[in-house]
Amino acid sequence: MRPLNKIIFPAAGMGTRFLPATKASPKEMLTIVDKPLIQYGVEEALAAGMDQIIIVTGRGKRAIEDHFDISAELEANLKSAGKSKLYKEVSRVSRMAEVAYVRQKQALGLGHAVLCASHWVGDEPFGVSLADELIVHDIPAMQQLRAVHEQTGCSVLGLIEVPAEQVSRYGIVDYVQEEGGLLRLTDMVEKPAAEAAPSRLAIVGRYIFTPALMNLLQHVQPGSGGEIQLTDAIAALSRQEPVYGVLLNGQRFDAGTPEGFLKANAILGLQHKEYGAAFRQALLDYL
Repeated sequence: MRPLNKIIFPAAGMGTRFLPATKASPKEMLTIVDKPLIQYGVEEALAAGMDQIIIVTGRGKRAIEDHFDISAELEANLKSAGKSKLYKEVSRVSRMAEVAYVRQKQALGLGHAVLCASHWVGDEPFGVSLADELIVHDIPAMQQLRAVHEQTGCSVLGLIEVPAEQVSRYGIVDYVQEEGGLLRLTDMVEKPAAEAAPSRLAIVGRYIFTPALMNLLQHVQPGSGGEIQLTDAIAALSRQEPVYGVLLNGQRFDAGTPEGFLKANAILGLQHKEYGAAFRQALLDYL
């Protein structure tokens, strides 16, 4: 089995749900407490041993590249001002990983974004992470997937159980439970009506794929709006080779919506070692 080192972060979307905040700033750079969404995702990937990172960007995403680049002037200013804590953190972020960038020149769907990185992935397994799905746990979400990938050598999807009234918002999987408790996925449906959903297990922005997925993405027929759907390629892959699902442990925030973004800031803010106590008191004073 080839080693799993590579991970793709699709980040070319326009972030329309956050306008006007995202008119000039990428959604992935919106801050949860004290660092941007994309940094949470990259740190999670690194903690899971995926240190070859590619970010699929589009127009107006230069701030992402700047964030992970070295800013010699900023570092020098912080160091000379004696702000050693800030200097160490800025320096750490700039050097935490070697990041490659690919442009998605047309917004043709999540499947197309992943396909844009095919030349970089080659014939190796790879991860995919959606930065606006924030999952916080002592065992990183990608590590939870990696454990099953290393056990099976197969593709693995992160899943959560959602209420029946929410299944129409997600890609929902059908599955069989194998001996040992592994969930082998047999089909998936994109945003089904509640009465037509095969289960209440939803795909939630964390994936590990075998190289076979890229070939299937090249042959997926565009759907609504001319978009290439990742779910269609995964469904085809599950008919070709085993695909497993993992019910993810952790606090999960849909930070790609204003409501989920506010919840993430509030809950993680209260849990923050440095700011949590003062933030809690401020809320109590307000209420």
